[in-house]
Amino acid sequence: MDSEKFNRRSDQRSRFSDRSRGRKEIDKTKMEDYAYIIDFMPYGHPEDKRPIHKREPLAQIVGEKSFTLLEVSIKKDKSPLVMDRVFIGKGERDIVNKIKRRLRYEDLTTAAKSELPYVIEYIVKEHEQRFVDFFNKAEPITTKLHQLELLPGVGKKTMWAIIDERKKQPFKDFKDLAERVKGLQHPEKLITNRIIYEIKNPKTKYKIFTS
Repeated sequence: MDSEKFNRRSDQRSRFSDRSRGRKEIDKTKMEDYAYIIDFMPYGHPEDKRPIHKREPLAQIVGEKSFTLLEVSIKKDKSPLVMDRVFIGKGERDIVNKIKRRLRYEDLTTAAKSELPYVIEYIVKEHEQRFVDFFNKAEPITTKLHQLELLPGVGKKTMWAIIDERKKQPFKDFKDLAERVKGLQHPEKLITNRIIYEIKNPKTKYKIFTS
């Protein structure tokens, strides 16, 4: 534990703060090139009172990298399914027409809220190495709080178990992590739950997976 104690030099501590808010929409989508459909509305919002022929098909999506929630218009000849991965970056898009706006969790449809945990867990599993690296590299935030403790269900005992094990050898995958750390059966679910917490609480002081 000597090299990982919480009284490490300040330049080794993680410095987290709220991401800046109020920037233009284009700035908020810069980091996302791909996203996953969490709800598709072929006739637009149900509360849209305009005639159907004047509405445009919409989708609510979650970004693959920073888990940004967005609403996009869909090309009229396309009918994407929930869990479909779509390109939203610069250049020609085959499914998405325009980025309409950034969403808060409260803006999601009931269907989107229901699908969000499953889609996020799928993304976490698809990018397993990225999140295993988090367990291998997580550091103290302050003298009393470690990044690992931001994961739901991870207390001091589990935190030190993770730190002690990664000193011996870096974790290779979620299975390796679960086998070597007692009580950590489903690390992908801990990551998923933390991401959802950050999405629901955008003003939380420490963000590790979202922007």
